[in-house]
Amino acid sequence: MSNLMMQQLNELKIHRWLQNAFTGEAAMSDETIKGVVGDISTALSKQFQESRTGEKFRWRMSNVGRPYCQLWYQKNKPEAAESVNSVFLLNMIVGDIVEAVFKGVMTEAGVDYQDSKQVKGKFGEAEISGTNDLTLDNAVWDVKTASAWSFNNKFESAQKLAASDTFGYVAQLCGYAHADSVEPGGWIVLNKNTMEFKFVPYDIPNKDEVVQEITDKVVELEENKFRRCYEPVEEFYRRKRQAIRSCLPHVGSAHFGMTAGKAVSKKSLLVVRLHKRNRWSLT
Repeated sequence: MSNLMMQQLNELKIHRWLQNAFTGEAAMSDETIKGVVGDISTALSKQFQESRTGEKFRWRMSNVGRPYCQLWYQKNKPEAAESVNSVFLLNMIVGDIVEAVFKGVMTEAGVDYQDSKQVKGKFGEAEISGTNDLTLDNAVWDVKTASAWSFNNKFESAQKLAASDTFGYVAQLCGYAHADSVEPGGWIVLNKNTMEFKFVPYDIPNKDEVVQEITDKVVELEENKFRRCYEPVEEFYRRKRQAIRSCLPHVGSAHFGMTAGKAVSKKSLLVVRLHKRNRWSLT
């Protein structure tokens, strides 16, 4: 059975179980509920009990795909970053809760998968560790929650996501695959607005190239020389030309939903300026 047919079958299993649960023909077991509650408890402790104060830069699977200039600033000038948006942790915990519940549904639906585990991979001289989401058919999959727009546009296919991979999801997935000596499977994506879901297979045969890009970035950051990732962008506001630096240390994608240094639109630049003045957040 092909990978595509297997994922379609898994989607069908999940839809059938959800329908049966709604009509009372199926119910989640106490054992599965206990596992879901345990995962949510772990996520709550991670997001709301672990201190981030004074945390030094370290490589993580979640940042290996970020632009080099952003990583350089995070390592060398962390004080240049703006404070985190006040609802950032709520966004994170909502994603954790949805992932835990959905994995419980997959279990009840009979989808055969291996749960998350800690992995560690070698990239140049650096060892990068992290906890993957799940392994399905000997391939690692990430569970993501996405806005309606991202669900319909960015997560339309692996090619579409790779063409505008703001958060470095491709490198994260390939990094996990490399660390666990498996193939990258893809993403299980849930629409935050509607709770629709879909399996988006990673069908680009370039895992080794992505892993080499991560390794090159690790080596370059070890040398610690700053390099611009983008060209400066001129902005016109109220008919006045204003210069803006191309690599913005004060804008972080984890904080505001965009990549530092990315050539952004005039509207986004205005919102950045308003944020600096009034401490608004990007939307």
